[in-house]
Amino acid sequence: MKPTDAPQPISRHTLLGSSPKIAQLRLDIVSAASSDAKVLLTGETGVGKEVVAHAIHLQSRRNSGPFITINCAGVPDTLLESEFFGHTRGSFTGAFRDNPGLLRQAHGGTVFLDEVGEMSLRMQALLLRFLETGELQTVGAGTATSHVDVRVIAATNRNLLESVTAREFRADLYYRLNVFHLHIAPLRERAGDIALLLDHYVRVFAEHQRSAPPEFSESALELLGQYSWPGNIRELRNVSERIVSRAPSHVIQPEHLPKEVIAAVNAATEKAAAAALSPRSRSHEACVQAVLERLLTQKESFWTSAYAAFMSRDLACDDMRRIIQIGLDQTRGSYRGLLALFNTPPTDYKRFLGFLKQHDCHVPFQRFRAINASTRSTPASGRQLSA
Repeated sequence: MKPTDAPQPISRHTLLGSSPKIAQLRLDIVSAASSDAKVLLTGETGVGKEVVAHAIHLQSRRNSGPFITINCAGVPDTLLESEFFGHTRGSFTGAFRDNPGLLRQAHGGTVFLDEVGEMSLRMQALLLRFLETGELQTVGAGTATSHVDVRVIAATNRNLLESVTAREFRADLYYRLNVFHLHIAPLRERAGDIALLLDHYVRVFAEHQRSAPPEFSESALELLGQYSWPGNIRELRNVSERIVSRAPSHVIQPEHLPKEVIAAVNAATEKAAAAALSPRSRSHEACVQAVLERLLTQKESFWTSAYAAFMSRDLACDDMRRIIQIGLDQTRGSYRGLLALFNTPPTDYKRFLGFLKQHDCHVPFQRFRAINASTRSTPASGRQLSA
């Protein structure tokens, strides 16, 4: 490799990946960065929520201001209020000097509330009041002492709507935070990014150890691509460091990978093979085909065929999602068109979507439009269906 061809250093705040989901996330980041609206980031542990928050900050007009992270789960509730709003000297035992608080330190910039779903109801109420008024009341002070100008980005790995239903999270705070909602897909849903991320991290750790970065054989990469990565990018980073530290040769083979990764892939493969051969799997496939026959050939209503089979547990959630996917493929991603295809009146639109979302059977329509884009009719001879 020529010196001019050497890879450029990548910031730890760079969003790596080339999959469609990462490409869409980059567009969402640009959109969120264009205003000061609050942002709610959701996703599993280890997907890179802080990286996304920092990317929004760096692309916003506040990029010259501070970026302050507050870990809402890592600070005891008795101290979190002081961390947020500051305290005066002598306001509690151990308060030997005034503390301005992290929100004041973030003035003119961005505050990132990590794991906001772990806050107590009392702290949620205090945070809500700050978001509504911008006023800070220092612990130990009698009245609000100042206003600050900060942009708030919150993140959680919880389903906050479920927490709202369980009365563990305030509904008014949820809607206050959820202006821009960006969901970061887990690594198992963007397997095409795994090789890129592995290459990046082995180079980083090899550079730290002043050694040549190892290469991955095709069989090793295939195995790593089959792994579900429950810890997401954080786990991939740790696996990369272990590989570089223990690499017995310059080319990494499957036997050089962590034993738990190999065992997990083997177990998943065996489980999938067993499921494909099981009578239950065959019976579900027959049920799906029977429902599709009733819907598309016999022109029965969705409610008397698919819905009835689902509520009687003849269809599982995966079966219902497959039926919806087949329908969306025919309607080019149109849920309104799906009502007509499934012999259901247009007035049932909200009820239909509500049922799918309630039972986690809703399928994103965008990819069906992308798949069918090349086969759409010309404007003069064709027509497009609306969602």
